[in-house]
Amino acid sequence: MGNTLESRNLTMLMDFYELSMANGYFTNGMQDKVAYFDMFFRRVPDNGGFAIMAGLRQLIDYLKNLKFTQKDLELFAKKGFNEDFIDYLRNFRFSCEVWAIPEGTPIFPGEPIITVKGPVIEAQLIETMVLLTINHQSLIATKANRLKRAAGDRIIMEFGSRRAQGYDAAIYGARAAYIGGCDATACAIDERDFGIPAVGTMAHSWIQLFGDELEAFCAYARQYPDNCTLLVDTYNVLKTGIPNAIEAFKREVLPRGFRPKGIRIDSGDITYLSKKARKMLDDAGFPDCKIVASNSLDEIIIRDMLMQGAQIDSFGVGERLITAASAPVFGGVYKIVAVEEDGVPVPRIKLSENVQKITTPCAKKLYRLFDKESGKALADVITLIDEELDGIDSYELFDPVYTWKRKTVTNIVAKPLLVKIFDKGESCYQSPDIKDIKKFCNEQVDTLWDEVKRFENPHTYYVDLSQKLWAEKKRLLDEYAKKG
Repeated sequence: MGNTLESRNLTMLMDFYELSMANGYFTNGMQDKVAYFDMFFRRVPDNGGFAIMAGLRQLIDYLKNLKFTQKDLELFAKKGFNEDFIDYLRNFRFSCEVWAIPEGTPIFPGEPIITVKGPVIEAQLIETMVLLTINHQSLIATKANRLKRAAGDRIIMEFGSRRAQGYDAAIYGARAAYIGGCDATACAIDERDFGIPAVGTMAHSWIQLFGDELEAFCAYARQYPDNCTLLVDTYNVLKTGIPNAIEAFKREVLPRGFRPKGIRIDSGDITYLSKKARKMLDDAGFPDCKIVASNSLDEIIIRDMLMQGAQIDSFGVGERLITAASAPVFGGVYKIVAVEEDGVPVPRIKLSENVQKITTPCAKKLYRLFDKESGKALADVITLIDEELDGIDSYELFDPVYTWKRKTVTNIVAKPLLVKIFDKGESCYQSPDIKDIKKFCNEQVDTLWDEVKRFENPHTYYVDLSQKLWAEKKRLLDEYAKKG
């Protein structure tokens, strides 16, 4: 299956300060210092209850192809970098260990979704692409999942390529949208490269090119009698669009032994028009003809339309999906959490006047606790790297801030979420097929309680620290407090 990243060397897609720091690390003899970095995010877009992990396949492809070109090295020389450092980059080989949460998994604020361990220069240089890749696709997958939940069992199609913020955003946004829940895309390259179904019929220009709307419909129906969906709002949906569509179906589709697939409404009061259209199609003998809606839709509009009785079978969502217009920033960050001393990870913490920006130190693991009886996810627990929750049947959860709030959950199973994707710089993870990722996403979202999936005021899903990790974080906070 094709991969757009394979034809480009994106090693230099990084913030320049990563290179400045790397040059400084090297000059100070720290190139072999082993550090741990975590990627995590602080807030779910749209104030939702959870996000969807996506973009891992592209991050793997990037990490597998890291190399600096002669042109890159010449730039470093112009910038006055250490000559030995430039030689180091000339022979650069990625050697880090990387863990990640698999694509399609629901993720929550504050937990490590990517962990990188390795020489600090290497771990630092990949910061931008780790964030860029995961932030973008997780943002779009999260938005798509909200749309799919609003539509229920109706089809959602991604229609946003022309409004995306660049061609990579169109290509990988469509991929992420499919993972999150979309059933198809209008972006043709995504079917070629990823196997995502590409769909599309006509624009208003098709109808306008012909002298008459009925003539345009009949010409299209003759061309595609087995897959005929007609756009009915070029002139007047109820007075001409639907009557002409019905006539074209009778003249060109039925005589060829097929049934019409649908009509699409792209403007006006779509809820009202869909109700009228449904009756007109039913009365004409086409109860199986689907109604497609498009035109600046989002999950709130879709939810409200359906609550008002809209007779719509599928939705095409463009700009508000591909740009995640209502909350266009995912906000993942990449922070150092430990540095090895004599082979032992020593914690590092970042303090801030903004409490939300205080990091959770230490090399860590991440577990999800499931109720054995219902299969529902109860909470996530971040532990120290040497803690094991495998095989436990009960666990005491506590609020990391209001520590007197405690609850023991029983009859549970703890499953580790982070999967190793690179071992000593070599890829050791096989990305699933895109359809399997989409199926996995749907299954994992089903493990969440409905209260967590609400659009407004969702129930807070708790990400707890183990007692040992909390104690280590508190120790560091107290230590720095004493230093003033």
